[in-house]
Amino acid sequence: MAFIPTGLVKATGQRFTLLPVENPVGFFFEAMYQTGPYWYFIGVMQVAAGLLLLLPGTATVGALLFLPIILSIVLITWGIGFGTTVWITVGMLVSLVYLLCWDGDRIWRAVASVVGPSHGPGLLVGATPVEMAGWLVCLVTGMGLLLVTRSFVPRSWTLPLLGFGALGVVLIVTGWAISIIAGRHSRRAANR
Repeated sequence: MAFIPTGLVKATGQRFTLLPVENPVGFFFEAMYQTGPYWYFIGVMQVAAGLLLLLPGTATVGALLFLPIILSIVLITWGIGFGTTVWITVGMLVSLVYLLCWDGDRIWRAVASVVGPSHGPGLLVGATPVEMAGWLVCLVTGMGLLLVTRSFVPRSWTLPLLGFGALGVVLIVTGWAISIIAGRHSRRAANR
C-alpha cells in the first residue's frame, strides 16, 4: 500500500524529491523524471500493483506485478546509497517473496496450465546422485566464472574455479560409469 501514494506522484507527472541534482539521490530522481513517459509508466505500474495487492482475489497477480518493481527499488536504494532505506526495501522484498510462496501452489498451477504437461523425460531423470552433484558443481563453476568476467569476483579465483569445474566433470563421468555398470549388472540378473 505504501507505493500507491509514491506511484501517484509519478503517474501524475510530479517530481519525487526536492533534493538538488548535486546529491546522488536527487540526480537519480531528476534523471528518471526527465524520461517523461517512463516516469509515468513506473507510477502507473506501482499504483496498479498496490491496488491489486489490496484485493484478495487479485493479490497474487499484484504480488507478481510488484516483484520486478520492488526488486528494482532494492537495487536502486542499494546502488545509490539511500542509507537505511535499503533495509526497509529489502524487508518489503522479503515480505513479497513470502506472499508469493504463500500462493505458490496457485502460481504453479497457473504456469502448468499455460505450459502444459511435459512430453519428454525430465532433464536428470535416472541420474545417479554422483552425476547430479557433478552437474551442481559445474553450475556453481559456471556462475563463478561469469562473476569473474564481470569483475564481481577477483580474477585470482579463475584457476581454482576451473579446478572445481574439472571436479564436476569427473563426478559427471563417474556417475555415467556407475549407471552403465549398474545397467549391465541388472541386465545380467534379468537374463538369468
